[in-house]
Amino acid sequence: MDKQVLFDSFKINHTVMKNRVSVAPMTRISATKDGLITERMIDYYHSFAKGGFGLIITEGTYIDDKHSQTYQYQPGIIYDNQAQEWKKVVDAVHSEGGKIFMQLQHSGPLSQGNRFTKDTIAPSSAQPKGEQLSFYFGEGAYKLPREITRNEMKQVKNSFIESAKRAESVGFDGVELHGANGYLLDAFLTEYTNNRTDEYGGNTENRVRFLVEVAKEVSQAVSPDFTVGMRISQSKVNDYTYTWSGKEEDAKIIFNALGKSGLHYIHITEFKAWQTAFNDDEQVPLVSLAKRYSQLPIIANGQLEKPERAIEILNSEIADLVALGKGALADHDWIKKVQNDKPLSEFDADIVLNPVATIKNFELNNL
Repeated sequence: MDKQVLFDSFKINHTVMKNRVSVAPMTRISATKDGLITERMIDYYHSFAKGGFGLIITEGTYIDDKHSQTYQYQPGIIYDNQAQEWKKVVDAVHSEGGKIFMQLQHSGPLSQGNRFTKDTIAPSSAQPKGEQLSFYFGEGAYKLPREITRNEMKQVKNSFIESAKRAESVGFDGVELHGANGYLLDAFLTEYTNNRTDEYGGNTENRVRFLVEVAKEVSQAVSPDFTVGMRISQSKVNDYTYTWSGKEEDAKIIFNALGKSGLHYIHITEFKAWQTAFNDDEQVPLVSLAKRYSQLPIIANGQLEKPERAIEILNSEIADLVALGKGALADHDWIKKVQNDKPLSEFDADIVLNPVATIKNFELNNL
């Protein structure tokens, strides 16, 4: 199988990546308690760029001093000193010819470690499924969130805007709005977490409205050269099996709306990127529907660490880039290994995630 497609350059908006392989955003809870970047994090991100990845998307970064923080030791982008520390990461990645986007995250109902407040907010006051993640210092059931107010929704949009502008000011090439995995934006999109009766609840057009507004206002607030994308999923960190009840009609409405919002790309994450999107006979993956209805560049994520899988999905033209999570953690130099036909390492969850999902020494010494 010809692997050249992995190493072709690709342009999203004005950002030119030297290849089509990205590091997926992964929470590694290795910042300080105050949300500042550490030297270990600088080395961590630098190692991916040194290993050849064309694009790096950071871990989810909180955007305000209210309800957005999701985990203890999560980095933030709300203060100037936080931004200036992130600049060291940007400079390290750029020194190796890589590009870097910051993922902006509001936890919504799934916060399990917020130093600013004890309560959580969501589109509706609905009890989240499952239990908190132990490898992110979580324990027991999630808190029952209260319903977000209209004024708080305006504040959240402004926090996304100001964080994006702050990321641009320190040299990031773009931002990715976290609209996946059960966090606030995805909670608006999800039927059982959104029981609102206003224009943000009910049918799919209403439930996607807040995501579209955030995307549009962020895109308008940054410079035209700055890239803005959004990550979308059906599954959540606390509900892996959820799928959209409207199936392809939901996908059409959601991706068509996001495609017209000012976004420059959509990042789809599924358990397996190539799997059928819904529990039916149609063998169509969500990345294909995203491409069809948004007409935007698509990043695909989900068990694509085997080169043949990544090559296949790129050659199918339903995705334009692939994002590696476990594969990147196992091999920070995945690009160089594949280029030189060297064997890849196996991902070991016991080492990487346990007892907590911090950056481990072996990750910084594998290049």
